[in-house]
Amino acid sequence: MTVEEAITAANAEFYAAFEACDIDRMEAVWDTGDDIRCIHPGWPLLSGRSRVMRSWSVLMANTTYIQFFLTGVDVVAAGDLAVVTCEENILTGIDDPEHGLGGSQRVVSTNVFRRRGDDWLLWVHHGSPVLGTGDSG
Repeated sequence: MTVEEAITAANAEFYAAFEACDIDRMEAVWDTGDDIRCIHPGWPLLSGRSRVMRSWSVLMANTTYIQFFLTGVDVVAAGDLAVVTCEENILTGIDDPEHGLGGSQRVVSTNVFRRRGDDWLLWVHHGSPVLGTGDSG
């Protein structure tokens, strides 16, 4: 497996863990250092493994269904770091009495991975909602 294939597989596992609402899989995707960072769309910066993992537990506990269709996946590796950018096309069924979070959404994400031995582990995740269609015409 090439470096790019390994990073792509690690990125895919991140989304698969979320789709499965499996916190053990999510914890395995992330680096074990306390310097990890996560920004969920619309949330403030979360720093440290405890806060980041707690946020995933909360999201998963309130998600009845989520599926990601990734487009524009781009991998850039330099030494022991790699950056994956992509657009998350999301179908959701989040428990939301106001019905503002269900349906479909688009998020642009940057995922930074760090190599630890033979593994590529997530170090930073930043998701930003895409507002509007992006069409300028």
